[in-house]
Amino acid sequence: MGPEKTVLITVTGLDRPGVTSVLLTALSRHGVSLLDVEQVVIRGRLTLGVLVTSPADPEELQDQLEEAMATVGMQVDIEVGANSVSGAPLSTHAVVVLGSPVTARAFSVIARTLAAQEANIDSIRGIADYPVTGLELMVTVASSSADAETRLRTALAEVAAHERVDVAVERAGLARRGKRLIVFDVDSTLIQGEVIEMLAAHAGVEDEVRKVTEAAMRGEIDFAESLRQRVATLAGLNESVIDEVAERIELTPGARTTIRTLRRLGFRCGVVSGGFRQVIEPLAHELELDFVQANVLEVVGGTLTGKVIGEIVDRPAKAVALRRFAAEAGVPMDQTVAVGDGANDIDMLNAAGLGIAFQAKPALREVADTALSHPFLDAVLFILGVTRDEVEAADARDGVLRRVPLT
Repeated sequence: MGPEKTVLITVTGLDRPGVTSVLLTALSRHGVSLLDVEQVVIRGRLTLGVLVTSPADPEELQDQLEEAMATVGMQVDIEVGANSVSGAPLSTHAVVVLGSPVTARAFSVIARTLAAQEANIDSIRGIADYPVTGLELMVTVASSSADAETRLRTALAEVAAHERVDVAVERAGLARRGKRLIVFDVDSTLIQGEVIEMLAAHAGVEDEVRKVTEAAMRGEIDFAESLRQRVATLAGLNESVIDEVAERIELTPGARTTIRTLRRLGFRCGVVSGGFRQVIEPLAHELELDFVQANVLEVVGGTLTGKVIGEIVDRPAKAVALRRFAAEAGVPMDQTVAVGDGANDIDMLNAAGLGIAFQAKPALREVADTALSHPFLDAVLFILGVTRDEVEAADARDGVLRRVPLT
């Protein structure tokens, strides 16, 4: 018997049950040993690759495989002497591309940028077709230095801005899949709009308050001072406005899906907000959140005084709250995620293992690990490596699967 040869067998055709079984049954007759198996199905077409060592004559093997696979309508290609990938290094990074749509041009620019940064694409898979298109690229960066990773992130961030897609870069491996706790900012993140402005509308000062809010979110005004200014305009309002505003809150599209899916995965979920506890708590109870940190409006004799009680939840306090939540849950900080949109979220996102800027102001986008520009909160799931198919399969089992038409 001659020396064993390494053989790469590639099977292609319309996907159907039994293809793998037929192939492996045919291979078993030739005493081959498996080294690697990979397959992908795109729009019903299968590509199945099997790397083996074979003591048999490759020509005889190919003839018999072609005959066997023809019975299930598949084509076979054989490469003798293919390099074994056994022991190949794992991908160093995951690159997630989200867009509506992801154009061929955008993807080609991303691919060229990865090549220019000496990052090899090891695999590509689709992870979402709703509410955005999502692609996940597993890549290997030639250099393991922090500078190389920073250059990669910077280069891809420039591409993302120019091509109008979102591109997230994370280290691959256990650390990416080990996230266990997440906190969300509330106003303009978990919910649409700003609660303080909804309250201010009852006092007839919505425009005035909105200007102060926007300046604070851009980082132009100290948040604590801006909060005092805005809350002061509420003095004299009946406390019933709190319930009225709470009933009018609209969740950000995808928020329920996001929380529901993360809870299935065992995440501890919470909110850390510069808003108001009296408005947020009913929502937190409905979503079954584990942690709530927010400001408390002072009410005396059924009337808002225009003040808050206790320490203000500002930029530094948000990071403190995240650390306390993580400590209470027994979760290391590198396994935490924070999602926000304004300058007052900077410290919280910096403290988290993964900081995600959601439709954020420039001040936050500049420091976040990744930024999402599309108005769908469930895009957070795709950054964490959860696919749309996985989400919808779980929703279908629980009887809550639905897709809301996108406008």
